[in-house]
Amino acid sequence: MNVIPTQIPDVLIIEPKVFGDDRGFFYESYNQKKFQHATGIECDFVQDNHSLSSQGVLRGLHYQIKQPQGKLVRVVSGEVCDVVVDIRRSSETYGKWVSVELSAESKRQLWIPEGFAHGFLVLSKSAEFLYKTTDYYAPDYERCIKWNDQKLAIDWPIAGKPIVSEKDAEGMSLTNAELFE
Repeated sequence: MNVIPTQIPDVLIIEPKVFGDDRGFFYESYNQKKFQHATGIECDFVQDNHSLSSQGVLRGLHYQIKQPQGKLVRVVSGEVCDVVVDIRRSSETYGKWVSVELSAESKRQLWIPEGFAHGFLVLSKSAEFLYKTTDYYAPDYERCIKWNDQKLAIDWPIAGKPIVSEKDAEGMSLTNAELFE
């Protein structure tokens, strides 16, 4: 496993060791001991989620203000632009964002700690997105920052308007959102 830091040191790209030949490939998508050793992060994942989205769908920017979730995300079919925003007011990287292309081909994963908003844009015809979480989904504490917040100025790789849910279209601005200290 190779761990690559991003511009926000707490957000990590994880590259698994892939064994492939003319029959196909094999890799461990998660091994707790290896993950902890390579990253120094001790966490317990309690829930796995799996979504399918069409090209142009943008989901996010989501987080839970209570019962915050750390996430280990990956794509098993297709390709996405994954975006993470630091929403911890006391952080040196508050309000900063990073984007990483995740695809079935690269098999890269992204570690997103608690205290971050997360979203992704589907670049391929469709994409299946999997993520492990460190806490359970709690709809009463779910919050959303608008994907096109002017203060964040995220450079989404899309021409035109993405396809978003009504909930995501009504997301808050970073300035008005309930955030972490």
